[in-house]
Amino acid sequence: MTVITRFAPSPTGRLHVGNIRTALHNWLLAKKAKEQAGGRFLLRIDDTDAERSREEYVEAIRADLDWLGLIPDGEERQSERLALYDAAFEKLKAEGRVYPCYETAQELDLKRKIQLGRGLPPIYDRAALSLTDAERKAKEGEGIAPHWRFKLDHEEAISWDDGIRGVQKFDPAQLSDPVVRRADGSWLYMLPSAVDDVDMGVTDVLRGEDHVSNTAVQIQMFTALGAQHPRFAHEALLVGREGKLSKRLGSLGCDAFRERGIEPAAIVALLARLGTSQPVEPIADASVLVESFDLATFGRAPARFDDEELARVNTAIVHGLPFDAVANRLPSGMDEAAWLAIRPNVEVLDDVADWWSIVTGPVQAPAMEAEDQANLRQAAELLSTCGDDWKALTSALKEATGRKGKALFLPLRQALTGRDHGPDMASLLPLIGVDEAKARLERAAG
Repeated sequence: MTVITRFAPSPTGRLHVGNIRTALHNWLLAKKAKEQAGGRFLLRIDDTDAERSREEYVEAIRADLDWLGLIPDGEERQSERLALYDAAFEKLKAEGRVYPCYETAQELDLKRKIQLGRGLPPIYDRAALSLTDAERKAKEGEGIAPHWRFKLDHEEAISWDDGIRGVQKFDPAQLSDPVVRRADGSWLYMLPSAVDDVDMGVTDVLRGEDHVSNTAVQIQMFTALGAQHPRFAHEALLVGREGKLSKRLGSLGCDAFRERGIEPAAIVALLARLGTSQPVEPIADASVLVESFDLATFGRAPARFDDEELARVNTAIVHGLPFDAVANRLPSGMDEAAWLAIRPNVEVLDDVADWWSIVTGPVQAPAMEAEDQANLRQAAELLSTCGDDWKALTSALKEATGRKGKALFLPLRQALTGRDHGPDMASLLPLIGVDEAKARLERAAG
C-alpha cells in the first residue's frame, strides 16, 4: 500500500524548528516507503483562518521546504476546499453528531473555573443538548449565533496503536465535545483536518505529542464520516538545551539558520535523528537518513535541541563538501585547489572569503624582530630555487639558519599570511605564488 503523509502548517507565521522537524519526519517516512511499496509527501496549507493567514507566509513555507530539500509530491489549500467541509458538516448535522451551542466565552470560562474548583475535569457539560427548539429560537432571536460542537459517542471506546507511544486508550466521557465551527461560520482545526485526511488518502499522521487528545477526538470523527482513520504516531516535543520548553525555539527558523551560515544538510542531519536512539551524525546524503529512518527508534523523552550540536554537525558537513557542491558560492577566482586548502579551516561557508583574502592580499604582517627579518630575507632568496614547494623551502631555510619548530615556521606564516594560524602552508604557498610570496617576505623583512 502506498504510504501518504502530510505536513499541514498554518500560514500565520514562519516555520520554526519544531515545524521543520515534523515536516522532515513526514518526508522521511514517505521517502522510505517510496523505496519499497510507494510513498507520497503532501503539503496542506491550513489557511481557513482568513484573518491571520498571509500569502507571504505561504510563499515562505514553500521556500523553506525547498531550501531544506523537502519537496512535496502535491499541495492542497484548505481555503479552496470549503465545500468539502460544508458537506461533511451537513452530514454530521443530519445524523445528530454536531449540535449548536450558545454559551459565550465568558460563560464557558466560568463553568470551567467552577468545575476545577470542585475537583472535576474542565470538560463541556453538554448543557446545549438540553435546550428545546423554542429556547434555541429565542436565543437566535436575540441575535446569538451558535457555535457548533462534535458530539462524542460516550459508548464508543477510543483506542489506537500509536507508532511511537504504543497502545493508547481514552474514555470519551472524559473528553469535551470539541468546537468544530465558530459562530461566524469559520472552521476550527479538527473537522477540516479529518475531512482532508480522508479525501487526500492520508495513511499516516506523524505529529507532536501535544496532539494526542486531538487524535482521540478525531478517531471518532473518522468513524462518523464513514472512514478508516490513518495510522497515528506522536513524537516527543523539542525542548532547549536546558531541558525546558523554550520560547526561542518557537521563533528559530530557516531565516535564522541562513543568517548563521548553517547548511540545510546540517539541519536535516540533526533533526532527522533528534529524539531517536540513533546517533546524530554529519550525514549529508539524505538517502542514508531515509534508509535508517524508523519510528521504532523514537523515544518518549523530550528531544533536546542544542545550538552547539548543530554547529558541530554543520562544520563537519562543510568539511566534507566537494568543490562542485560549493563552486557557485565561493569568491571569484577560487578553484578546487584553493577550496581544498581552505576548507579544513572554515566552520561555515561565509568564513571562506576571509581566508581567501590571505591569498589575494594585501596582508599586513606584524613587526618582526631583527633576527626574524634576516631569516625572512634568506627565505625570499631561497624561493628562487625552491619555488612554491613549502617543504623544500623550509628544509633549505632550516639548513641555512639552524632554526626549527615555531621559530622557523611562525615568522614565515606571519609574513606570508598576516596570521598566526590558518590553512596548511604547503597548500597555500602555490596559491599565493612565488612572486607575491617573495614580495611579502621582503616587505616583512624591512
